Amino acid sequence: MSTLKKQVLVTGGAGFIGSHSVELLLQHGFNVRVLDNLSNGHLSNLPIHPRLEFMRGDIRHADDVKTAMHGITHCLHLAAQVSVSSSVEDPVGSATHNILGALNVMHAAAQAKVTKLVYASSAAVYGSPSQLPLQEECATQPLSPYGLEKWVDERYAALLHSLHGLPSMGLRYFNVYGPRQDPHSPYAGVIARFLDRLLDHQAPVIFGDGHQSRDFIYVGDIARANLAALLSPQDGVCNVATGKSIDLLNLLGHLRHLSQCHLPARHMPAKAEDIRHSCGDTQRLLAWLALEPQWSLQQGLAELINYQRQVRMARPTALSANA
Repeated sequence: MSTLKKQVLVTGGAGFIGSHSVELLLQHGFNVRVLDNLSNGHLSNLPIHPRLEFMRGDIRHADDVKTAMHGITHCLHLAAQVSVSSSVEDPVGSATHNILGALNVMHAAAQAKVTKLVYASSAAVYGSPSQLPLQEECATQPLSPYGLEKWVDERYAALLHSLHGLPSMGLRYFNVYGPRQDPHSPYAGVIARFLDRLLDHQAPVIFGDGHQSRDFIYVGDIARANLAALLSPQDGVCNVATGKSIDLLNLLGHLRHLSQCHLPARHMPAKAEDIRHSCGDTQRLLAWLALEPQWSLQQGLAELINYQRQVRMARPTALSANA
């Protein structure tokens, strides 16, 4: 099947990861349909392209999903409630998005007999690691409703593969960062929040002592993994990580250097749902998807800072144009 005959549905395609994935799919010649309710995504994230179709709808509404799935050959499911803290505060609302919404997408994909479903899982399924780096066979012991919801999605995907032959792959993203991640959103990652405060010349906030470590992966590499997974014959789950971790204090040091803002951090009490250390094993990523991350942390941070500065420079122009 040529790329022009591949019809890819991207749920949440106007969001942070979704929009980068849409751009890459279009660059590779795919026809793309985006389903997004625009609660967190923005139409401005999407290019104007003859092979891109936008549908406003919600994965929690089965009819919206069924309509969007019509004529689709491949599906990339990214729409979700992605805030760990929000899942703790409102587990029912979070599960409605992340379990019932995901099940709507999976069921519709099975009914449409799509060639491949790729869905966003998360390193949050592991919980507190018993070993590092984390391999896909490690025990899953989520510490938050969000992590549990993603684990349930994996079980549903495996069940629908068994019942209906739905080919699927769940990608366990580690800590994703990059352009278009809104630092003011409750879904924002720590890099976006740190950088936003430094560029505003405000003290960044660290929850805990700052020695907790994370495996940070650039959004461009996430998009590459999404594309590769859609074309892969493999089924199951796969880490999307760099295999390297850095603690938050060292991360903040890099951001201070790149932003030329050297304010000390303000420490707040650690969050109960936060794990201490995380680092993903990448052997399956290489074996299944033939991928190694292209972006180093320094390259990714520099790209993000350049993007954020351009956004900030454009704000006065936009305001004056509307005056």
